[in-house]
Amino acid sequence: MRTPSHTPSRLLASFALITSATVLVTACGSGSDDSGSGSTAQAAAGSDGIPTTDVVSGVRKDEAAAKLLPPGVTSLTVGTSVGSTPPGTSYLEDGKTLVGQDVDFTNAVAKVLGVGVDQQQASFEAILPALDSGKYDVGVSNFGVTTERLKTIDFVTYINDGQGFATRKDSKLAKVTDLAQLCGLNVATGAGTTFEATLEKNAHLCTDAGKKAYKVQTYSESSAVWSSLQQGRSDVVMSTINGLRYAVAHQDGLKFLNEFHRLDVGFAFKKGTKLAPAFQAAVDKLIADGTYAKILKKWGTTGSAIATSQISPPELKN
Repeated sequence: MRTPSHTPSRLLASFALITSATVLVTACGSGSDDSGSGSTAQAAAGSDGIPTTDVVSGVRKDEAAAKLLPPGVTSLTVGTSVGSTPPGTSYLEDGKTLVGQDVDFTNAVAKVLGVGVDQQQASFEAILPALDSGKYDVGVSNFGVTTERLKTIDFVTYINDGQGFATRKDSKLAKVTDLAQLCGLNVATGAGTTFEATLEKNAHLCTDAGKKAYKVQTYSESSAVWSSLQQGRSDVVMSTINGLRYAVAHQDGLKFLNEFHRLDVGFAFKKGTKLAPAFQAAVDKLIADGTYAKILKKWGTTGSAIATSQISPPELKN
């Protein structure tokens, strides 16, 4: 659900807003999280504040799961958007090494299935359409399972995340339970995301109530989203729950408002894919052997755990 940037230098610029890595928000204990997500500070962090603990290399191939792959599959081409702040996919300081929760899950599943992975960077909004053309076998970018996407995409779920809001600490906003509360405000979000779709779909709520409509400001880079909020060009940010919590914990002067709508998140495939059963079995294997919990703990997202993987479940209604 996050939106990428396209060059390492621009990606690294997204961390200009993040506070020094030596300040790892240890004051934010897990008990203060109303969603139970836990504190990102619990994750082991490298010199730039990004967790670097290896939780994947020890994963072994599972023959039962591997047998579910279509015959002849030895490698998978994965479309990945890069440029989110953690736990989304980003680069380490070397500008080459990809890290993130999705990266760990992709590599862990590949190890369970005994296949190679060719991770190719793509813009967030380009990945799902490219699955139908066969450019990518799998799309991995914190894609939320929605009714609209299920028309053309199959999913294998691996976490539960969703939509939320954040703003500046001086804002009068305390919680957003109805989008009509945003009337007259500038709302920043990522281009091509479920957030943009949700905001655009419900824009009529304000005008229907005789109020000034909120303005949706879309950006193709997460750094631009946060800059717009910090500099006052926008009033509130709508993004992933986990991404918001991380950003707020690592930036001064911001506050997390609340969860708005939970969504299952999954590996994305072309509709009718034969890869789904193998991926589902691989995720369940990771849950059973404890690797799954280690990945979530590393990224401070234990509140996003699922009990079992599902293939293309209906969109959550909450």
